[in-house]
Amino acid sequence: MKKISFQFSVLGFQFSVSRLEFRVLGFAFSVLGFGFRVSGFKLQTSNRKPQTPNHKPKTLNLILLTTLLLALSGCYSFRGTTLSPDIKSVTITNFTMGTAGGPANMALQFNEKMKEYYQRNTSLALLPLNGDLQLEGSITAYEVTPAAPTANDQAALNRLSITIQVKFTNNKDEEKNFDQSFSFFKDFPQSQTLSQVESRLVPQILDQIVQDIFNKSAGDW
Repeated sequence: MKKISFQFSVLGFQFSVSRLEFRVLGFAFSVLGFGFRVSGFKLQTSNRKPQTPNHKPKTLNLILLTTLLLALSGCYSFRGTTLSPDIKSVTITNFTMGTAGGPANMALQFNEKMKEYYQRNTSLALLPLNGDLQLEGSITAYEVTPAAPTANDQAALNRLSITIQVKFTNNKDEEKNFDQSFSFFKDFPQSQTLSQVESRLVPQILDQIVQDIFNKSAGDW
């Protein structure tokens, strides 16, 4: 049965929880809210009669908040990943150019972006060989085609598309393995040449493909 999960963000963090975990979180938030209401009531009634300063409400809030955070730590992973705890490393074999066209350093750009993204968004060690996760492949398409045709069948825009074939191996769970292509494109005005926009559009396209690969391999969407 396919795992049903919910994704949401809080203070810039991306979370992914299962249906059961979502219910647990709802209960934890309810308990925390009740604790705040109880402590608030105590603080309000304390104004009626001078009393010795009491730090119990703050202590109660702290205990409830700590309990909630501990519950959350078992339900989600920061940065949007849902990797198994036994996965400790990743190997990203340098992708190669399998097509003509494109900047001479495009494969190098992609390799660096992939490695940097995994290091920034996971705690996995980047190994040259035999990582728990392994990615390899090549850039298989780099092409410019007409886009958004007008009534006169003339392209108002041109479209730059890049396709990358990726083989992913999860040495801890072979059911997560895949071998598929990832594509993305950017449009630019017909009045501009490819050489004028290439240095700007290629990094944007590669960034999106890297994110898509990451979500597929580490995000478990």
